[in-house]
Amino acid sequence: MTPYPFSAVVGLDDLRLALLLTAVSPAVGGVLVRGEKGTAKSTVVRALAALLPEVDVVRGCRFACDPAAPDPGCPDGPHEAGAPRGHRPATLVELPVGATEDRVVGTLDIQRALADGVKAYEPGLLATAHRGALYVDEVNLLPDHLVDLLLDAAAMGRAHVERDGVSVKHASRFLLVGTMNPEEGEPRPQLVDRFGLVVTVAAPRDATQRAEVVRRRLAYEADPAGFAARFAADEIALAARIVVARAAVPSVELPDAELDRIARVCLAYGVDGMRADIVVARCAVALAAWHGRDRVTAGDVRDAARLALPHRRRKDPLDPPGTDEQRLEDALEQSGADDDPGDPPPPEPDGDGPDDSGPDDSGPDDSGPDDSGPDDSGPDDSGPDNSGPDGPGPDGGSGPDGPGGPPREDQPTRNDNRANDNRANDERAEDGEPGQAPSAGSVAPAGAAYRPRTLRIGARGEGGHAGRRSPAFARRGRVIGSRVPHGKLSGAPHLPATLRAALHRGGFGPTAVPGGVREAAVSVRRLGVQPCDLRESVHVGREANLVLFVVDASGSMAARKRMTVVKTAVLSLLRDAYHRRDRIGMITFRGSGAEQVLPPTSSHEVGVLRLASLRTGGRTPLAAGLRTAAATIATERRRDPRRRPLLIVVTDGRATSGGDPALLAPVLAGVATVVVDCESGPVRLGLARRLAAALNADVMPLEALAASGPTRSAA
Repeated sequence: MTPYPFSAVVGLDDLRLALLLTAVSPAVGGVLVRGEKGTAKSTVVRALAALLPEVDVVRGCRFACDPAAPDPGCPDGPHEAGAPRGHRPATLVELPVGATEDRVVGTLDIQRALADGVKAYEPGLLATAHRGALYVDEVNLLPDHLVDLLLDAAAMGRAHVERDGVSVKHASRFLLVGTMNPEEGEPRPQLVDRFGLVVTVAAPRDATQRAEVVRRRLAYEADPAGFAARFAADEIALAARIVVARAAVPSVELPDAELDRIARVCLAYGVDGMRADIVVARCAVALAAWHGRDRVTAGDVRDAARLALPHRRRKDPLDPPGTDEQRLEDALEQSGADDDPGDPPPPEPDGDGPDDSGPDDSGPDDSGPDDSGPDDSGPDDSGPDNSGPDGPGPDGGSGPDGPGGPPREDQPTRNDNRANDNRANDERAEDGEPGQAPSAGSVAPAGAAYRPRTLRIGARGEGGHAGRRSPAFARRGRVIGSRVPHGKLSGAPHLPATLRAALHRGGFGPTAVPGGVREAAVSVRRLGVQPCDLRESVHVGREANLVLFVVDASGSMAARKRMTVVKTAVLSLLRDAYHRRDRIGMITFRGSGAEQVLPPTSSHEVGVLRLASLRTGGRTPLAAGLRTAAATIATERRRDPRRRPLLIVVTDGRATSGGDPALLAPVLAGVATVVVDCESGPVRLGLARRLAAALNADVMPLEALAASGPTRSAA
């Protein structure tokens, strides 16, 4: 089908400029496109492929060597001078999310290696993409080790294959483009930093522009060839301009003054490492070549910085994504980038405005702790039972009752009167009586996060999703045995088991051969290894889970400022889930029922925002919270049966409405559960422990959640 013309795209100026610059100079390092669904990310990337110039290749070379300068280390070489040559369009290779490592980098043909003794290497997608473009849709969902492979190859221009007894190096220079929807989770900042340029796109906010987008799309769908013909002249001009700019890049001068300016901008903006300086320099050179200049100007540095720096300033991996435009402008002014009156105006729009804030940066749930207001210090904080050691420490969670403090021991029963007083205060807070926490709900801030104990699922899983939490069978990790492969061999063979199977087929028995090792080797050579003899290795590693938080947000949590400590604990567990590649979900219960405030997602940043805006007040419908959790887990199991859930219930165990939560035990049977006991004070009723016993769950006091002892495992 005729691709949509690149020059017919409406708006998206920053995205189009970034793609053109990487087409001019792939050394810039590729482009990551962030944007909500339906913003034409994939359409623009596929349209760019049609503009890339044709390439001359050595005929028959699987690695697309250039006849004018063939790769001396080409696995299909060495190529002689005057080797037959051919022409082909620049390839656009699309990498699916479910791709495996051997499909990306290539692998050894195991069957030929064992049967014929030949090391036959089969190239992967990195070889196919050489001198073309590699497009990764939903790059944030790609396993981290595959993203590392792609970015290493893009940065070095070569692919190194060291696996399955194969050691191969080949050229792999390509234009790397990744797209992602922030709603599905952010990739690690370390990976985002490896992309040269990052552009955030959004749908047009102008009605006229939106109408033009629809008009052109309908015209293209009605007659693709006719629509493309309308923009043929513009496409030819763009393609020719790319060729001219590519040839001009080596001759563009980067003056020392502009190089110093780049260094000052990066220092003022607070980036880490040296990659930012290098990318800005390369991007500025590509900009000068694109505009037909032989010398980099301050305007080129300014535009390159706006494309290459904003995503490199995030220090906390769970900070809300988005461009700090004012901070960048201040850095540019501080460096003197705007003081040169002879610089031409920016040739392309900067894209400042709504495009620079992803869809996760707005909405009613995105209010941070600043919204807490005066409700956070209500009258409940002044009573004799609500002050002193029961409150959190200055850091929101490190006081005697906080997660970092020592656990308290239950006092003798002579303090029952005080326990009854505490319970009465909590119940008045839930009912919203005068002088207590308002039933409309208040927002408590979270304290500084800490490193929590690692909660794992004790049983070994099937390893459906690579991660760092619970033990599971995996594609990599410690080898514990072998098995007959299901279909094609998916990884490295288990050679001892394969040889034993071949010997057993020859009648020598499953484990031993008369005559020892030498006779065994002779027997294997005589018999040969057949496909039916192949055995694959069984690895044990770690998997990612669905971590579902069920958080008590009733008035009793706000009455004694427990919610600050609870939010700090949940925030710490959210960060732990981010580092372990888990999906997360959050359910809260208060008042008359439970609410799923965060459906299961990989977007941990959204989880932090939802937690910050969590309100407290009302009664405690604990059973409703567990019922909603059971329904959520059932839905996720139908959607993804290989991802195991870990349920974390954060409560003091009290249930003042909605029935007995222990009756929910049958519907949660088989779900690994941890009850985090939030009960505080010198006298404790032990209700959370009773709930944990009914659910067959582990129980952990809130103050013991900090990582200061052995790791706990859920059943």
